[in-house]
Amino acid sequence: MAAELDSSRYLASRASLERDGFVVFPASFFPFSSSFEALRTAATRSAALARAGKWPHIRTVPKQFPPWSSDPSNGIWGVQHLLHPDLPDHATFARSYFDKELLQQVRFLIGCEADELVMELYNLLVRPDKDFALRWHRDDIPATATAEEEMERLGRPAFHAQWNLALYDDASLIVVPGSHKRARTDVERAADPYEDNMPGQEVVHLSAGDVVFYDNNILHRGVYDASVQRMTLHGSIGYTKGSKDRARNVLQHGVGEWVERCKFLDLGPEMSKIAEGMRDRLVEMGKVSGDVGFFSKEE
Repeated sequence: MAAELDSSRYLASRASLERDGFVVFPASFFPFSSSFEALRTAATRSAALARAGKWPHIRTVPKQFPPWSSDPSNGIWGVQHLLHPDLPDHATFARSYFDKELLQQVRFLIGCEADELVMELYNLLVRPDKDFALRWHRDDIPATATAEEEMERLGRPAFHAQWNLALYDDASLIVVPGSHKRARTDVERAADPYEDNMPGQEVVHLSAGDVVFYDNNILHRGVYDASVQRMTLHGSIGYTKGSKDRARNVLQHGVGEWVERCKFLDLGPEMSKIAEGMRDRLVEMGKVSGDVGFFSKEE
């Protein structure tokens, strides 16, 4: 019976992701509870280091896309590279990233085997010092794309899973359900990039501990309220079949500069073996892809 319930649960989650472009799991779905306070503590310390200029890998206000400055003086909205071996709390973050239940869900959603998973990105999204918003976008399709170009990319598999794990209640992510399956409408294409009332939009409400998986090419944006605490883990895991398609999205963040130094020895024999395999597949992706540049450049 338990196996049947698990199968039903996974089938429902994949159906929701395919239909809506996102699916929310309650805090009870993944066994993070035993380490949840450790994750909060690690996130608090890491954000403090970043704001103090003692961790250079940050997302700075008001810039939306990489490359970002390492100067936090204008405020930050994210902390990059939580798996970096030089970050004091990297092992705590790694235990959540390589969590057995999480990886099982990722495998189910993207349809691959354990030895086909690729380590990608793990970052922390935080409250900035002043209100800040991202414009409407798709992660892997530029705003200048024609409808035909959008559909060409949307017609291909995603070859990865992307998620947010909220360490505090979070209502920052806004999506247009179903938009991952179609080109933008004329209204969406003509809308202000910071439109507050996009037709059909939905605010994704997460309670502390909830996880949302979402298609990174759903039309979405982030809105940051400086008066509300935010610490949300933002991760992605890839599939070896998507190596070249995923290379730019992943490698533009600079992960290739340090990933080979990751050893994961303090995760225990089983988890470290899984982590090292995923790391090796990322290294291989970097070798075959070469210099990928940046997806989007801003003035």
